[in-house]
Amino acid sequence: MVNSNAFTAWRLFQLNWIPIAAMGIVVLLGGALCGFTIEPFALAITLGISAALALIAYLHAFAKGDQADPKLIFPLGAISQLLLIATIMGPLTYVASVTNWPLQDRALLAIDRALGMDPEMIARYVNDHDWLGGLLVRSYTLIKIILLAIPVVLALTSRFVRLQVFVFAFSLTLIMTLVISTFTPAVGTYYGLNIDPAQFTSLDASMYSAQLRDILALRDGSLRHLELFKITGIVSFPSFHAASAVLYAWALWPVRYVGGAAVVLNLLMVASTPVIGAHYMIDLFGGVALAVVGICLAKYALNVALPLPSTAPQAALVPALD
Repeated sequence: MVNSNAFTAWRLFQLNWIPIAAMGIVVLLGGALCGFTIEPFALAITLGISAALALIAYLHAFAKGDQADPKLIFPLGAISQLLLIATIMGPLTYVASVTNWPLQDRALLAIDRALGMDPEMIARYVNDHDWLGGLLVRSYTLIKIILLAIPVVLALTSRFVRLQVFVFAFSLTLIMTLVISTFTPAVGTYYGLNIDPAQFTSLDASMYSAQLRDILALRDGSLRHLELFKITGIVSFPSFHAASAVLYAWALWPVRYVGGAAVVLNLLMVASTPVIGAHYMIDLFGGVALAVVGICLAKYALNVALPLPSTAPQAALVPALD
């Protein structure tokens, strides 16, 4: 990889394992201390796929040397890291929840109402428009689809540095989200409003119901065995869906013909979170703000960690991100 952009991205790729390893250690130690167990089959599948992708990327890099193809290495490597983050993320939210800090639904609902935004009014409006409810259900699931598309799109368009900064920002934002949510736990809008979401016949409340079930079971100690393919994200404030939307849109924005579509899709994902994810509006504002901080921190930290000589073709990482 003689290209300076690819060489810098390769160095960033190595650094991106550090926050991933840190999250993994927290899951292992926290899970052991709190008595958690994880169903091994699903865990083995996800870890095996992640390890295989990383191994292919490293073997190709070391076997080919300067002739290695960055358009093969970086999508495989980034997907490996993102898959590992996604695998760790679910159990990590459950470990964070066993601290049993007081639920903050009442405070979050009060903030929403003070801002003039009533979650019940929003839910009733969507429920009265069947087409909108269906659109938002599909939009909510975009968090997984776009995440896996980003490494492919950025690698094919030779935005290798931007891809690695995105992975780092994604890790940082997740870590900050989990730290904050540990001390501001909440179940969601329907719980805060004390209403049964089943009354909204046009809305799919299955994700909220699973979140409610798991949070209450975690808090009373009855849930300590985790099935990786069945657990849900149980973070309310700040919303990681909203944070992810900002991160995704930022990552794809410079790509011609893709950036505009990415903004539209991610706006739809944000719009789905108050209804499908039962998030308070303040959760969304918090997630958006945290993503901006995560991007800025990632740019700054990686420029400090990997300074380039002023004579290099890319004297700084930030200009290279475009």
